[in-house]
Amino acid sequence: MNRRYYFLLMIAFVFVLQNCKPISSNNSYIDEKLPGITPELFASSFVNTDAIEINTVFNASFTEMFFTRIIDGSFIIHHSDFVNGKWTAPQPIQMYTNQESESVAIDPSITQDGNTMYFLGVSPEDRLKKGKPDIYRSQKIEGKWQIASKVGYPVSTEKYVESYPVVVADGSIYFTSNRPGGLGKGDIYRAQYLGEGKFDTPVNIGSEVNSEEGQRGTYVSPDESYLITGNTYTDEKGFAISFKENNKWQTPVHFDIGEPLKKDWIYFCPYMSPDGKYFFFSKRYSNPPKSGWKGVIKGEVYWVDVSTVFED
Repeated sequence: MNRRYYFLLMIAFVFVLQNCKPISSNNSYIDEKLPGITPELFASSFVNTDAIEINTVFNASFTEMFFTRIIDGSFIIHHSDFVNGKWTAPQPIQMYTNQESESVAIDPSITQDGNTMYFLGVSPEDRLKKGKPDIYRSQKIEGKWQIASKVGYPVSTEKYVESYPVVVADGSIYFTSNRPGGLGKGDIYRAQYLGEGKFDTPVNIGSEVNSEEGQRGTYVSPDESYLITGNTYTDEKGFAISFKENNKWQTPVHFDIGEPLKKDWIYFCPYMSPDGKYFFFSKRYSNPPKSGWKGVIKGEVYWVDVSTVFED
């Protein structure tokens, strides 16, 4: 055997060995043990800590993760980047100029290119004036998220609550609002993206999904083929899914998340992983139970195999 042949043989052998190494199928999920049909706490000590955490989402390329943590009364969006095969320690994103004052930045939703974030916001200034939640937007420029600005009318309004934004593939957003003309405490609207940061007049998505009780905590798939709602207004907790047929949303159907729903816990923030494999949701507990966010003492993020959502 000549040296050249031996050298080529060794190169081939090394190549085979390298390609036979087990590849982590959950590297995108911080090397967490992947859940089955029973919900599991997501990323203990990394996302879920002794603080209150809610609403984990990813960008479409699985290179950045976001969630909200409550710190000293403020709801602060944190993020982690996937760099050199590892996730960086979560860091807060400064969304407002006056970050020292209490504020709200929650429920992020990321455009397909990963460079624009929409979220429910209450700035320190609006909080002092007891202003209502609106939809905010932050741009990522040269790898850094910028100070956010309010999405203008006709999406955000001065008198009414706009919340739970979800951006879809073409840049349009779904959100909840209690503006006049709706059916209940909060209806889901869709605003068509016109380009250059502007939106068309929002359109109510219809009575098949919206109701007198109101809808909250919505997720819409990027292709708008289905949506998932979480309802905290009524005693019927949990989540429901609606599919779009012939350009019309169908009546939502509740689905089992894989475990009994806990009494006095609120289930919200439905979200589907970009690869379509896992359903994420959050739940919180307040003491006393009906004290809402003012009395919240626990907030957690869970995930479960997607088969629980689409099970016949």
